[in-house]
Amino acid sequence: MKPKKFIQFSLILLVYIFTAILLLLPIYTVFSEAFAEGFGPYINALKDDYTFYAVTLTLKVAFVSVFLNTIFGIIAAFTITRFQFFGKNILITIIDSPFAVSPVVSGLIFILLFGRESFWGELFGDFGIRIVFNTPGLIIATVFITFPFVARELIPLMQSQGKEEEEAALLLGASVFQTFKKVIIPNIKWGLLYGIILCNARAMGEFGAVSVLSGHIRGKTTTLPLHIEMLYNEFNSVGAFSVATLLVFLSLLTLVVKLILEKNKSQNNAD
Repeated sequence: MKPKKFIQFSLILLVYIFTAILLLLPIYTVFSEAFAEGFGPYINALKDDYTFYAVTLTLKVAFVSVFLNTIFGIIAAFTITRFQFFGKNILITIIDSPFAVSPVVSGLIFILLFGRESFWGELFGDFGIRIVFNTPGLIIATVFITFPFVARELIPLMQSQGKEEEEAALLLGASVFQTFKKVIIPNIKWGLLYGIILCNARAMGEFGAVSVLSGHIRGKTTTLPLHIEMLYNEFNSVGAFSVATLLVFLSLLTLVVKLILEKNKSQNNAD
């Protein structure tokens, strides 16, 4: 075998080996443990009321977090790429800060900010709103952790596109809303969808910050990752891995959606 072919073959084989060890083997382990006692216990674990609540809460928290970060991401990307203002680089650094801060640390920070003894905790408490150990706390933690995904997907895209088309639309008499709808959104739609997919995937799998703020109150503040942890700590291995398969299915669904979007994007570019 020629040296070039040997190197190519070795690198491809190495990629497959790492993929099998780091991705396929864990997925196989999850499903093998989930069905270790048969199909019946697997279904019973999924039919459990606490599992249903965890799924519902996870989807609710993810939906609200993705919605808020999508709105913020579009506004932030447009502001940063279209205007010059003092502190722009500082703003970009702040947007990226969740990548550098440990989720557990961020959860502790929010407890200090919104706990019962804090100023904001007492203020919201006067209006009957409880942040910590409640759904709003989970949403705040998830929004913080997923904060950069949509914005960081759109900022380089909008910088590369420039603003000539938007200026032309405005000069031709289009309103700001028409320009946004007819020019900006079509130009950023693929980047926006990718950002939403990444944001959603991270939101559904978040554990650290949510764990700190949840209080692990079963049937009230337990998302899917927390519910899995509680089942495993109770030595209910089959139940824990059975519920974990739901996260695997959600992850695979995210990948399928991403592949469909990439295929549609390629077809549109070809046209």
